[in-house]
Amino acid sequence: MTALASFSSPQGTFVIRRAVEEDVPAILALLCDDPIGSKREFGLNDRTAAAFSAIDADPNQLLLVVVDEWDDVVATMQVTFIANLSRNGTLRAQLEAVRVSGERRDLGLGSTFLHWVIDECRRRGAGLIQLTTDKRRDGARRFYESKGFEATHEGMKLELK
Repeated sequence: MTALASFSSPQGTFVIRRAVEEDVPAILALLCDDPIGSKREFGLNDRTAAAFSAIDADPNQLLLVVVDEWDDVVATMQVTFIANLSRNGTLRAQLEAVRVSGERRDLGLGSTFLHWVIDECRRRGAGLIQLTTDKRRDGARRFYESKGFEATHEGMKLELK
């Protein structure tokens, strides 16, 4: 569990690191910890365990956690690096499942985490970072806009059953 970065704030000392298998239940709890996630996330099961294994084995995936001084997971984000031909072959970084623990929100932790991720994407050669946020998440949209993200496209999804 090698630290990729560490930082201190009035809330304490935090470490950003790659997630390990033991972090999966805490990550899933963060994904469930809001009105939207609580309706679609169901905790650890065979599919989530297989998904973690696939993510962990893929060099183009970076599943991150922020842990406090007690090694409790307080934030998470998945970064996927996507090679493509569009924009003259610009490497893209896709941010997914960005969550900060409810009791840690609005205290600067998410900003510090996101700034580190942006710098890491730049270091890895990405020329564009993209993400989607649910239209019902007004606070998340305002947060990303305050960090320079622009709503330039209309996202679409097709749920396969």
